[in-house]
Amino acid sequence: MVDSITKLYLDNIANSLSQIREIKGEIYSQSTLKEAAVLIPLFYQRQDWHLLFIRRTDTVNHHKGQVAYPGGLRESVDRSLVDTALRETYEEIGLNPEDVTILGKLDPVISTTNYNITPIVGYFVTPYTYKPSMDEVSRIFSIPLNWLSNKSNFEEKMYVTPEGEKKKVVYYQEYDKEILWGITARITLFLLNKLDTINK
Repeated sequence: MVDSITKLYLDNIANSLSQIREIKGEIYSQSTLKEAAVLIPLFYQRQDWHLLFIRRTDTVNHHKGQVAYPGGLRESVDRSLVDTALRETYEEIGLNPEDVTILGKLDPVISTTNYNITPIVGYFVTPYTYKPSMDEVSRIFSIPLNWLSNKSNFEEKMYVTPEGEKKKVVYYQEYDKEILWGITARITLFLLNKLDTINK
């Protein structure tokens, strides 16, 4: 049961996000890139709003050992990118789709590995018993929204890709022995800007 204050906050978030546009179960994309989706899991705990993250194992194919949102490549069984985000999240951390309230989405972002990633924002209630995939997830943790919104906690730095290309990349300060950076940090800032929560 969601109390009135929480409902008002979630309604405000939903109003700030792009609405899910589904026609006959599909979210249409004009991109020729590989389609993927991540879930940005939002929850309230200890007087603060948090975002849930995972740290990938060193055995996954891409982004080994990096902090990320749960998600992955769209598969033929997925009727929409919402389905992709929820399915992948369930497979990776055991968060049941029925326990997630979808609030909206952010504009797609393109990764250096040629994925067109659509971030889906969803709310769930904690405490929750997670069931992480041992092959894909080495840790599940959260970071408070207030900390993420503080400008002193992140900056842009130059990053040289394995191909030798120089790019500006967002890096957060260390939090709970974890470093949030790269496309996941960029998606996080997109969300915070949408919610107008960035502060000094």
